[in-house]
Amino acid sequence: MVRDDKFLVIAFGGNAFQTKGEKGTPEDYWRNAYRSADFLIKIIEEGYKIAITHGNGPQVGIIAEWMNAGSKLKGLPQMTLDIAGSMTQGWLGYLIQQSLYNRLVEKGLLGSVVKGVVTVVTQVLVDKSDPAFSNPTKYIGPWYSEDEAKRVASELGWVMKPDPRGGWRRVVPSPDPIGPMEIDAIRRLVEEGFVVIASGGGGIPVIKEDGRLKGVEAVIDKDLAGERLATALGASTFLILTDIERVYLNYGKPNQKPVNVMTVSEAEKYLKEGHFKPGSMGPKVLASIRFIRNGGRQAIIGHLFKAYEALKGESGTRIIPD
Repeated sequence: MVRDDKFLVIAFGGNAFQTKGEKGTPEDYWRNAYRSADFLIKIIEEGYKIAITHGNGPQVGIIAEWMNAGSKLKGLPQMTLDIAGSMTQGWLGYLIQQSLYNRLVEKGLLGSVVKGVVTVVTQVLVDKSDPAFSNPTKYIGPWYSEDEAKRVASELGWVMKPDPRGGWRRVVPSPDPIGPMEIDAIRRLVEEGFVVIASGGGGIPVIKEDGRLKGVEAVIDKDLAGERLATALGASTFLILTDIERVYLNYGKPNQKPVNVMTVSEAEKYLKEGHFKPGSMGPKVLASIRFIRNGGRQAIIGHLFKAYEALKGESGTRIIPD
């Protein structure tokens, strides 16, 4: 596959929509969406074509809590996690789609540089025998104190664990993604000049039974699914944006050390040594390793606020071929 140096897939973390400590009002969401669109515009103005994916950990957990509250108060039926995931694709895709469209109009780029912005409801295939179904590790929803988490676990039967970033959160199965089912449509839209938002929240997890698709109770990691999307599209760069400027060795310890560049072999070594935790930086580094091993030219992990600088090598951590 020929890689286009000006084509990249960008994976937004949850801080693109709601940062820790915010109430999550519509005003919060729109403010954050427009801020993210501003970073995207700088990249588009440089002549890059992009596809976007995003996380949904806080939002899919919020939907689950809404459904639980509705069930208790009004007897409304609970929805499954795959349906909740599809709801977040529409919710967050709409925010990105409208804010980026408006910024493109303001900059005079719509129609001349970019034809439009499209959100594709994306199903992502997983293996029904994936061991993740018996070992939930994916953090979703709001943060709790330890006492609150234990109470919620007792009341709802949810699995709660301490989040490496602080507090306690619900964890759910996170099977390894195989690939997006709508990849042909996504590729066609990108080739025609559209910015495409796809595999939102890691995609809606589905399995195949007798050739038919069926949703399952899980939330796929958006970085691992983003790699499958980036590889399938033939992107040259996979840009993972989060709330930390660089990858660190010995993160959180007195001897922590930022990493500016590491080869894919070095990244594999550090991952095996346990430098990157499963619920936070681990999947980002693993996704970067897979992208390079599958023919990508560079993966970059950086802070959302410095997306442009990370792409230009002035910030973030780059993972490159050996």
